Amino acid sequence: MLETMIDLRLAPMAAVTNTPFRLVCRECGAGPLTNEEIDARALLQGSARTVEMTRFLPEERPIAMQLLGSDPDVLAEAARRLEAAGADAIDLNMGCPVAKIVGKGQGAALMRDPLGAAVIVRTMRKAIGIRFTVKIRGGWDERTVNAVEIARIAEGEGVDAITVHPRTRSQQYAGVAPWEIIASVVDAVAIPVVGNGDVRSRADAAAMVAAGALLYQGKTGGELVYEHGAGVSSAKVSSLATERR
Repeated sequence: MLETMIDLRLAPMAAVTNTPFRLVCRECGAGPLTNEEIDARALLQGSARTVEMTRFLPEERPIAMQLLGSDPDVLAEAARRLEAAGADAIDLNMGCPVAKIVGKGQGAALMRDPLGAAVIVRTMRKAIGIRFTVKIRGGWDERTVNAVEIARIAEGEGVDAITVHPRTRSQQYAGVAPWEIIASVVDAVAIPVVGNGDVRSRADAAAMVAAGALLYQGKTGGELVYEHGAGVSSAKVSSLATERR
C-alpha cells in the first residue's frame, strides 16, 4: 500500500488529453492536469484548431499548457498568451521523439543543442511569471545521453521542475526505461524531478519513488494509479501522472 499522500498528475498526450479525458482523470483523483501539446507557432498564427486545444473549464484547474516549438521568441510569446488566458503553468516539450516533430527541430531535437536549449528556456522564463517546467529525454541517442547536462541548464535558467523520460530519442519506446538516468538527474539538481516511463501500476509507482523521483504513470489500457493510489513514501515525491506509452 502506498503511504504518503502525493499529487497525482496527468501528463500531456497528443490527441488524448482533451477536456473530457482530463475531467475523467480529475474525477479519479488526478491533481494538476496538462493539456495535449500545443504548437507555439500555430497558436500565434491563430489556428482555430490550436486555439480550441487551449480551452479548459474552471474545474480543470490547476492546469498546465505544454508548448512545442524551436524558436525562442515564438515560444515566449505563446507562453505569455497562455498565461494571460489563465494557464497555471507552462511546460516546454523537449522530449517528443516523433519524426515529423524532431524533423522540424522541435521536441527531443532540442536536446542536440544544449546552448540553443538554454536560450529557449531563458527566454521563456523571462516571459512568464507562472510555474515553468520542462520535459526531456535521456538524450538523442546512446552516444549523447545528456539528460543531466540539460537538467542542470534548465535549473540554472530558473525552471521550477523537470520531467525525465530516460529512453533516448532513438529508442523511442522500445525496451525497458533505464530509471538510473532519472536517478542521476535527481542527484544532479535541487529542483523537483519527475520520473517518466514504464510506471503502469502502484507497484511500479512505489519502485520509481524508491529510486528518488516524482512520477509519471504509463497508461496501458488497464487501471490508472489515480484512484486509491495517492500515497508514495519519499521526501522528494509530490506528483504522479499518466502518459501514453
